[in-house]
Amino acid sequence: MHNLKNLFTQHIDAGLYPGVEWKIIHQNSIFEGRLGYLDFSSKKSLGTNSLYRIWSMTKPVISVVILQLIEEKKIKLDDIITEYLPQFKNLKVLKTRDSNISDTVHIKNIPTIKDLLLHTAGFSYNFLGDAVAKEYDRVGLFHSNNTTLEDEINLLSTLPLLCQPSTEWVYSVAVDVLARIIEVITKEKLQSVLEKRIFQPLEMIDTSFMLDPSKLDRLMTSYEFDPLHKKLNDPSENTQKIGGYGYPTNSATYARGGHGLFSSLEDYSKFAQMLLTGKTKTGEIIISQSMLSLATTNHLSSSFFPLEIKNFDVDVLEENDLEPYGWGLGFRVMMDIDKINGIGSIGEFGWAGAAATYFLVDPKNDLTAVLMTQVLGAENILKKDFVKTIYQNL
Repeated sequence: MHNLKNLFTQHIDAGLYPGVEWKIIHQNSIFEGRLGYLDFSSKKSLGTNSLYRIWSMTKPVISVVILQLIEEKKIKLDDIITEYLPQFKNLKVLKTRDSNISDTVHIKNIPTIKDLLLHTAGFSYNFLGDAVAKEYDRVGLFHSNNTTLEDEINLLSTLPLLCQPSTEWVYSVAVDVLARIIEVITKEKLQSVLEKRIFQPLEMIDTSFMLDPSKLDRLMTSYEFDPLHKKLNDPSENTQKIGGYGYPTNSATYARGGHGLFSSLEDYSKFAQMLLTGKTKTGEIIISQSMLSLATTNHLSSSFFPLEIKNFDVDVLEENDLEPYGWGLGFRVMMDIDKINGIGSIGEFGWAGAAATYFLVDPKNDLTAVLMTQVLGAENILKKDFVKTIYQNL
């Protein structure tokens, strides 16, 4: 794992990343390091407790709480979402992918909790290129720093679905809907539910939707990669890009399901380690082994493959990261390592964030790995080098 430092230094020297931090735990061995800066202009070095916007690495945290509620019999996988969010009872569906936003048909089946976890509920995402995505953007869905989760989900309930539930895999705002369902079931704000159920038991002291002002100087500055000039800029103002989403540091009412958490390498590594066994390091059960197995098994039939996430400004993916993966209840799940040149392990699972953060959990090899940086639209080379180096050195 020691050549990671050399590889990552090259990418930082090339101006592709401001700084990088990583932690790999294999059996009882720990390999970790950090390089580069928290911020280019001040040249402030990364500290051991640097903080990051983890974007979609928020999603697995939400999914685990949903799985806990299923285990507690407060909710079922096949419950339809209108049992908890009746405002979705008038959902319509776009007639075809190319239809005008007002050209809709009746919904055949209301999406279920399972559909939300699997991204088969029919929702879209602002940065995708379809008509529903453009409508999300037009109405400002999730752009605000000061709306509540309830406000946003109420707005979402007035918009049509992109496709009939259970017919396609579309990466989407489904996990934000799950987060709102958590609030409805627990009758508590998402922030306090996550604190009680996940962050406190795992001693994740730096993970939250709001940064204490005293922690602001530990937050890595966010950049956006310009592929044309191969350099980093300030994040774009284009609202249809993911960087246009609200992600405030200091709003006490702010919570989301699909993004929004701040975390540290150390904290997220604790979460990843928990996902190996379902337990904290002191043996407290966060989620049962059987539920963990269910959640990290592929639930999609072959007709859904290959899974793809294409931004609105991309017609054809140069390479599809998700090609070897299926999808579980909130996680990508490795199914075919031949599609990734034999690098990896069947059953490896995890996810990533829009600013090039990444994590994997590999139960077969008793391995977890977390990578932190802060570049939107980043070159994929960092993650590829990370994963390749790990598996070449096992």
